Amino acid sequence: MTRIDDTFARLSTQNRKAFVAYIMAGDPDVATALAVMKGLPAAGVDIIELGLPFTDPMADGPTIQLAGQRALEGGMTLDKTLQMVRDFRASDSTTPIVLMGYYNPIYARGVDLFLTQAKAAGIDGLIIVDLPPEEDAELCIPAQKAGLNFIRLATPTTDNKRLPKVLQNTSGFVYYVSITGITGAAAALAVDVAPEVARIKSQTKLPVIVGFGINTPEAAQGIASVADGCVVGSAIVKQIGEGRSVSDVLAFVASLAAGAHRA
Repeated sequence: MTRIDDTFARLSTQNRKAFVAYIMAGDPDVATALAVMKGLPAAGVDIIELGLPFTDPMADGPTIQLAGQRALEGGMTLDKTLQMVRDFRASDSTTPIVLMGYYNPIYARGVDLFLTQAKAAGIDGLIIVDLPPEEDAELCIPAQKAGLNFIRLATPTTDNKRLPKVLQNTSGFVYYVSITGITGAAAALAVDVAPEVARIKSQTKLPVIVGFGINTPEAAQGIASVADGCVVGSAIVKQIGEGRSVSDVLAFVASLAAGAHRA
């Protein structure tokens, strides 16, 4: 049982939906990013997704691309990202952390060394968006053996023929991408999401969390009401990119979390 598994078990007994928040490691600088990260649990965040900055983030829209650029220009690295996690864990041993990013930095580090370092730092799961199920032996299966959840994305174009392949080695939860395209591109609608969530849940016992296109408390509530929870990334990162204070960013996060938890 990982922290992710424990969190969903707890939320289930409380009949509550999960609120997941994404921030980019090192954006706009390490100190600010860490201050936001440390404040997320008190703002109502159940699971933290921490973005690993990368030079070619093909699944991300302009908001998160710019966040990655800011972080990289500030000198953010994989080592500094892992240090952020260790610093967070010094005062929080329970909130799950999912590292989200691309395979290149992990491949460059070496899978075995990366997994050892990630587990030791306090990371609980991975979302690596450019590794398809056909490459499970590359990272997914080693990660599971190391005690990390490997979370897979399903999308509106994941048909019934493809879905079992996507689900076969997934653990922790399934991340349903509510819209076709990049992050922050359009609004997610519960009426469109509900049948897709039901279709996925008919083939897995894992929680289904919906992300992309959620930027208001009302949207968070609507999406969470038809799933096991929701993820907000671009809307939070946009606040950071606009130079809002840590307290203002966390107040915005709290409003989104309250919406999701009303579902």
